[in-house]
This record gives sequence, C-alpha cells and structure tokens, in this order.
Amino acid sequence: MSVTHQQISLIGYAAATMTTASFLPQLIRVVRLRSAREISLVMFLVFSCGTFAWMLYGILSHSPPVWIANAITFLLSMSILILKLRFDRHTIAEVLADEVAK
Repeated sequence: MSVTHQQISLIGYAAATMTTASFLPQLIRVVRLRSAREISLVMFLVFSCGTFAWMLYGILSHSPPVWIANAITFLLSMSILILKLRFDRHTIAEVLADEVAK
C-alpha cells in the first residue's frame, strides 16, 4: 500500500487534533468548579515538560503536526497547572508537606 506524504500529514494532524482537544473538557471543568484538587500536580508538571520537549522535537525535525499539537497541548496543560496553583493553594501545601514527611 502506497501512502503519500500528504496522507501521512493528515493522519498526524487528525491525531494531534484529537489528543490536544482531549484537554479542553478538563480545563473547562477546572474553570467551572474553581478547583483542580483531583488533578495530580506532579503528573501535570512532568506531562507539561514532556509536551514542551515534544514541541522542541517537532520544531527541530520540521514536523508541523508534532510541534503545533504539542505547543497547544503545552498551553492547555500549563493553564490547568496555573489554575491548580491558584485555586488549590492549601491543598498543594498539604501535598508537599506529606511528600516531605515520607
């Protein structure tokens, strides 16, 4: 089966759209509830660093589907992190205190 470069790019853009859009419901929920208590701070920090690295990889490898999707996903995940820090300050202090105590 022969697949053109354009078809491959379309698959990339479709995958990028779906995975990036998956963050919108979480962001909307955090904004509506004004809470991100159930979201793992460490997971989102690591995830955000990973999406930033994928964005750089996409830029350096000249792959628009990769860098565009990860740039948008990075902004969405950073928005969730910022809202978590804003809305759940006391929760974060408790989580960090628990981690230090272990």
